[in-house]
Amino acid sequence: QVQLVESGGGLVQPGGSLRLSCAASGLNFNIYAGGWYRQAPGNQRELVATVTSGGTTDYSDSVKGRFTVSRDNAKNTVYLQMDNLKPEDTAVYSCNVQRRTVFGLVYNYWGQGTQVTVSS
Repeated sequence: QVQLVESGGGLVQPGGSLRLSCAASGLNFNIYAGGWYRQAPGNQRELVATVTSGGTTDYSDSVKGRFTVSRDNAKNTVYLQMDNLKPEDTAVYSCNVQRRTVFGLVYNYWGQGTQVTVSS
């Protein structure tokens, strides 16, 4: 079975840093793109960062320059390094992996989410 397990969330002060990890199992991780989403109370789920199977990254404007997404295929893990955290970064962060077949079928898998709270 496919399983994604996030870790690394917690409570930090504004300006602090956290590193989220998403460990995947039960799939051929190397061919999946990885992404991080977040959702705060009262808000829609927001795509934060993505990394393709080839290593290309992309970020939402709100986190660009502060967050870094990366992957370690040997460890089947996607990371999100979050620096200079702001209170508005407070949310549940969820990992997603996705692949597309040559026929256009899309496979998506989600982790359970990890809470990030930025507060003084």
